[in-house]
This record gives sequence, structure tokens and C-alpha cells, in this order.
Amino acid sequence: MLNSLKAPKWTCSVIAAGLIGLGIAACSSPGANVTTNATANTPSDEQIGSAWNYLYGRYLVLQQENYDINVENAGYNKIKYNPLGSAQFVNPNLDVAYLEAWLAADKDHAVILNVPKITGRYYTAQLLDGWGEVITNINERTYPDHPYGKFALVIKGTNPPVPADAVKIELPSAKVKLLARVELKGSPKIAVRLQHKFTVDASPDIQIDPPFPVPTFTPAAPIGPEIFDRLSEALATYPDAMPKAAEYQAEATNVANYIKSSDDARKRVSDVVKTKAIPAFLANAKGFGTQKGGWSVTYVAGKFGDDYVARDIVNYGGLWANVTSEAIYFVGLTDSDKQPLDGSKTYEIRFPKGEKPDAHVKGFWSVTLYSVPDYRVVPNALHRYNLNNVSHLRANADGSTSIWLAPVRPKHAFQSNWLPTPEGKGFSLNFRTYVPKDEVQQGEWFPAPIVKVN
Repeated sequence: MLNSLKAPKWTCSVIAAGLIGLGIAACSSPGANVTTNATANTPSDEQIGSAWNYLYGRYLVLQQENYDINVENAGYNKIKYNPLGSAQFVNPNLDVAYLEAWLAADKDHAVILNVPKITGRYYTAQLLDGWGEVITNINERTYPDHPYGKFALVIKGTNPPVPADAVKIELPSAKVKLLARVELKGSPKIAVRLQHKFTVDASPDIQIDPPFPVPTFTPAAPIGPEIFDRLSEALATYPDAMPKAAEYQAEATNVANYIKSSDDARKRVSDVVKTKAIPAFLANAKGFGTQKGGWSVTYVAGKFGDDYVARDIVNYGGLWANVTSEAIYFVGLTDSDKQPLDGSKTYEIRFPKGEKPDAHVKGFWSVTLYSVPDYRVVPNALHRYNLNNVSHLRANADGSTSIWLAPVRPKHAFQSNWLPTPEGKGFSLNFRTYVPKDEVQQGEWFPAPIVKVN
């Protein structure tokens, strides 16, 4: 299970084995209400690992909320307009003017998001829940009759006052993450003006819970067995949209009860998490989903179904991934021979004549180079971190177009087509396709392979 992107294919016997001690019907339907008590069955190593995997995605979001609110002092219901070229965060997209916010409503108050009229360039206002799942995108594709204007965000099941000219959007819980993008498209000043026209109106009387505290952990050293220590409180902070969330949470609760039963139980869970679950996860994160030519892609980003391992990996590699109809991300961690990318070597990504990525997107595309395992941009003398559809890439003599990756520009490579790599260090690539065409969404098109050359 830990070596697959797919969530477990539950059977009655498996469910019964993991849930009898929790007083749950062995074949309860997905999403059924879960009741628990302090009794715990002894979980298998696989059950401990799968429970850790399930929870890790939520803790990555909680970690980010804590950082944004407690370290960056971003506050709730306040938009942060990221400056152009800002790269001091995980997995940045340098082709757009970003804005972000943690938005929070309560039962008596809606939050009003104001979206400006934008034409002729890509934009979206993406709302995500506490597990990294997309709630909706506000743009002309999702809301063709109301692509801009007022949007009233309300907690599902509540009925606060809402402006008559606003579209009401129900939230699964009090908080959502807003991540909006406006394509630069060669005119960054216009993009910035539009960026600042996104605004939020929220009452100062809204009651907002502080972020749920989490232990310190890093990409290289993920959270360990302490992920189970305050499990019931953590799960109460946000509902999970996964159809089998109740089953997964019951298994995690069983592990949490078991870990409290004795020092030996805690030591065993700690050993399994540190020697099996975490190494397996980190190995999965290096190559996941469908793989071809050095690229890996998952077609479940943003809406993960029951695939919590994919959700972990996407959240780990870069929070706030969008749904595949809006964007598909191809991650490059190896070359076409499946060898890890090495900043000391030279690689070519060559698109045949007539096959530049422009033909396969309705929005735009870009490829950005990051360090590993922290997924930050790599400093270089050119201050060039990505190439895209407006980079004025020069074609080769045969009409093909090459992107070169190397620590020093190859003599035969055009400067405009070169991304500097970190000599002596590994790196990764993120190839973004925005509003990908059907052939991309259906897995029929991949970026050209990442080929190591002499």
C-alpha cells in the first residue's frame, strides 16, 4: 500500500480487522458517521503506515496555516499581494501575479470576495479546503454567467446576510485558502493592477479559531509518531471530502489509541513510522503517478477521490495544486533514463517542429527549476528560474525547439533557451500547463523527454 499512489481497496475483512475494537460496523458505507472509544486493536505495520500517510496531508496544510498566521502575521481575511518575482516560498509560479489569503467566515457572517473583470489573459481565484482539496475556481470557465463581481462565502448550513448581487459559495468549514493568479502575459504592470483589484470585505466581528498547533517538521524530516498525539482534536478542525474519510479516520484513531496503551506500543509505532512509512513516502515522492521521459504526473490533483497518498505527495511537493481541468503539473525528478537530475550535467528537452507546448494549452505553459528537497528556486547569475510561452525561445535549424538545462550554457545552445542548474546538487522541474487541452487531460500528451547529453 505504501508503494502505490492508490488508496487501499478496502474489503469487509480488512475493515473488520482494523475497526472491530472501535465499535464500528465492519462494512459501514463510505462517509458514514464514526464513533470511537478508547479501546484499540493492535494495528499491523501496514495499518500504522497507512494511517500516518492519511494524516500527513492535513498536517502539511496545518503547518502552512501556522506559518502564515503566526510567523508571517498574514492574518485572516486579509489579502497578501505577492510582489512579482517573489520566490521565497515553496514551488513558486513566476508567470503570474499571485495573491493569497486565509479567509474565515462564521455562522453569522459571510466573507465577500470581490473579483475584478479580466479579459484576454488567464486568471483564476482558487478556493481550497483544509486538506488541500479544491472547493471551486472563480473564473469565466466555472462561472460563465458571473465570472467577476461579488462572491459571498458562507459556511455550509448557515444563512448569514448576503448581498443581493453576490453569488453564494458554500464552504465545508469556517476557513478556506484563497490562491488567485493573474497571468503576466508580457504586460506585468497591467497584471499587477488587476491583482490589486481583488479585495475582501469581512466583518471585524467574525469569530475565528487560531491555527491548530503542530510539531516542527521539515520536508527532509517529516512529522513522526507525534502526528497521532492529538488526533481527535486535529480531525475536528476540518472535515475531509474523501468518500472514505470515515474509514481512514477510524484506522488512524485505532493507531492513536494503541500508541497511548503502553510505552512499548509508542516505541513500535515510532519505529514503523520512522523506518517504514516515512522512507516509503519519500521514495514515492521521487516518482509518482504516470511516468514518461523523466516526467511524473497525477491526474487526480485538486480533487483526489480516495487517493490520500497522491494528496500527500501533491501537498508535499507544493501546496494548493489545482484541478486538472484548470492546470496539470508535470514534475521532473529524473532524466529519460530514470537517473536523478544532476545539476553538474547537461540535459535537453527538445520539442519537434510544430509540437511546442503552446499548441496543447488554452491558457499558458511554463517550466520552472527548483532545488530538492525543499522545492525553492535555484539562485543564478541570470536571475532566470523558468521559461514559458512568452520567453521568445529560438528554434533550432530543423524547426524543433530545445530547452537546455546545464550549470554553464552549452556552446550550441541559445541563451534564451537555457535554464542554469546548481552544479554539484540535485534539482527538479515543474512543467505547468494551464487550461490544458483534452489530449493533456486524457494523458495523450507529455512534455518532451528530459535527455542527458554529453
